[in-house]
Amino acid sequence: MRIKSIDTVTLKIPFGDLYDGPRAKRRGWTEFDTLLLRIETEDGLVGWGEAFAYSCASAVRAAVHDMIAPLAIGRETSDIPALNRDLQKELHIWGRYGITIFALSGLDIALWDIAGKRAGKSLSALLGRRRGHVPAYASLVRYGGAEPIATMTQKAVAEGYGDVKLHEVTYQAIAAARAAVGPHIRITTDVNCGWSLAEAEELLPKMRDLDLFWVEEPIFPPEDYETLAALRRRFGVPLSAGENACTATEFRRLIAALDYPQPSVIKVGGVSEFLAVARLAGVAEKTLMPHSPYFGPGYWATLQLAAHLEHVGLFEFLYVRPEAFSGHDIPLPQQGHIAIPDMPGIGFVPDEDVLRRYRVA
Repeated sequence: MRIKSIDTVTLKIPFGDLYDGPRAKRRGWTEFDTLLLRIETEDGLVGWGEAFAYSCASAVRAAVHDMIAPLAIGRETSDIPALNRDLQKELHIWGRYGITIFALSGLDIALWDIAGKRAGKSLSALLGRRRGHVPAYASLVRYGGAEPIATMTQKAVAEGYGDVKLHEVTYQAIAAARAAVGPHIRITTDVNCGWSLAEAEELLPKMRDLDLFWVEEPIFPPEDYETLAALRRRFGVPLSAGENACTATEFRRLIAALDYPQPSVIKVGGVSEFLAVARLAGVAEKTLMPHSPYFGPGYWATLQLAAHLEHVGLFEFLYVRPEAFSGHDIPLPQQGHIAIPDMPGIGFVPDEDVLRRYRVA
């Protein structure tokens, strides 16, 4: 069936980071920028997708309407990966990274949502469902001080999480989390490319001594696979990256250098490219740790992929409290696990009241 229309909804939803104690500095990140795509086919089916929009929602929205929609409306949807590939080819003069692929990711997710609905199955059942639950880790925002880090790490563990991810870059902060919960909780840290090579060489042995489960994006650029592979061999610390990598082509170069590849369905090119990355990871016998810290259709699609794929390890749950969720009945962690819905498509049903309240004109 062919695509009839492509519409977008831009949202700004405030959130709290769950910490009420003293801070060394004010919070920097206080709202979720969310771009939803609503795709309707000629037979009246509607699918929902999400494109990465953090601080770039207007640019990604423009890419959807000015670049994607003119090429996609009227196209047949029976082979979604083939359509995705065709659109990448037609759009390649604007690059196969960043804004263009973010926009295409939203379209692809929505088309897979429609495919499941047309079949009367969840996306995971359509692909082949393997499990109904997935273990989650608490992904803490960056607090920057030992006291809030210790407090929040302990809070997450008390709620049943066996894995906690920090977004800290200093040894003192990371060590505070380890001291707060002891040796039996797995701890990771996402450096967000914050270390120079010299700093990585100094700090990775200390991360090994703290028994970190992995260190994420230790250096810039995050896809410098040769340097990552050398650091991994030299220091023996598990490394992860991939949330900022687009398409399976990039992961083909990256996977060998990592312990845990981290595709983001709203950035990598949607479900189609995520599945291609998963095939590469399976051949390499690597466990995927998907990037999924937002709460729109990308969250729901990632859960469906976790239900289907053998090589998905943990689900990333951003440990915050949004004022509202854009979809009804979002599945949240209970004792460190999430029950994966088995509803048609990705399972996302928009909350129209929330869309009206938080919509950006």
